[in-house]
Amino acid sequence: MPENFLSSKLFENANRLIPGGVNSPVRAFRNVDGDPFFVRAAKGSRLWDVDDNELIDYVGTWGPAILGHAPVPVIEAVHEAAKRGVSFGTPNPFEIEMAKIIVDWVPSVEKVRMVNSGTEATMSSIRLARGFTGRDKIIKFEGCYHGHVDSLLVAAGSGALTHGEPDSAGIPKAFASETITLPFNDPEKVQQIFSAHGSQIAAVILEPIPANAGLFFPEEGFLEFLREVTKEHGSLLIFDEVMTGFRVAKGGAQELYGVIPDLTAMGKVIGGGLPVGAFGGKAEIMNQLAPDGPVYQAGTLSGNPLAMAAGLAQLKELEKLQGWQRLEQTGALFEKGVREALSESGKEYIFHRIGSMFCLFFTNSPVNDLSSATAAAESGSFKDFFHYCLNNGVFLAPSPYETGFISMAHSEEDILKTVQVIENAFN
Repeated sequence: MPENFLSSKLFENANRLIPGGVNSPVRAFRNVDGDPFFVRAAKGSRLWDVDDNELIDYVGTWGPAILGHAPVPVIEAVHEAAKRGVSFGTPNPFEIEMAKIIVDWVPSVEKVRMVNSGTEATMSSIRLARGFTGRDKIIKFEGCYHGHVDSLLVAAGSGALTHGEPDSAGIPKAFASETITLPFNDPEKVQQIFSAHGSQIAAVILEPIPANAGLFFPEEGFLEFLREVTKEHGSLLIFDEVMTGFRVAKGGAQELYGVIPDLTAMGKVIGGGLPVGAFGGKAEIMNQLAPDGPVYQAGTLSGNPLAMAAGLAQLKELEKLQGWQRLEQTGALFEKGVREALSESGKEYIFHRIGSMFCLFFTNSPVNDLSSATAAAESGSFKDFFHYCLNNGVFLAPSPYETGFISMAHSEEDILKTVQVIENAFN
């Protein structure tokens, strides 16, 4: 960046006090061989760091900032809620209003419970699936990240029939042994596992649109196949829509594809930038949660009034402004510009976009699973591209394995400026 004296000093201090100097690993810029900058303020589509560099932001706090940063309706809602108290530890009316919106908007949800993060949402969904079915094994897919839950933070095995190995120190192999990891978009291997272990599988969990290994899409019929095979074997289908929920459509990816899971994990957009998560699904399954049922789940700050107020304000504003249609228009303008810029440069690329989510891969080979996404990321082009954009006022995620986000605050001027920076990066 043009000037990063104060950020460098802060990062030096942070490294003495915080592991790696950050509170979430990707923020450390290790994937781009750099050091992070520290943000002083954010508004609309822009960030300002402590050295007063101004950036057009396409990270969007990793997804929640769908209206942009510090939107007036959200700030006002939080301010009004805070005046009445920041936490109660007892039920508050906002929780019911949020639950009503989620039930009305998300096709799979008849009942919902609020939690504090996407990780809590997926963790609780897995526990509930196991409690409901009385089974232990879980199928997940390579490249689908479901938070840092012990049984889900698992690398792929050496073949389709191999159980996972832990992908982090500190996770007992016994935990990971109940997780079967398979390639995304490979129904044959899923069928093999169900044929061999169907009576033991509690659930299949996936991001219906994987957005944590770059961004790629389910091939035609894959989600429908998963719905049928889980029904056939009495297993649950869990959609992790922490990324896609309320962003790719009002009802999430399940609305777009018309495939209805048994349980859905949600987060990000429904908190308006505050810590939040939720999981919901069919009433007969959700009723197994305590205090009505035997599956225990709890949280001191679940349904926090500030988070609920912020999320409600954001969702209502999105609906009022026809946000999803507008985001699609802005996303299409961005895609058109990027494709034209890169085509003129002669650079090999694959550009994936759905609504306001996007990812640029430097390859000419199709990207439809973790293996192909990894091959593209290892091309080596991303680091130089990232730093050129950052040094010219455009902040993209500091990793080739992350998805970019467009917000309602991104103007046509922002898009055109960003496209010009991308074009210049290869000239």
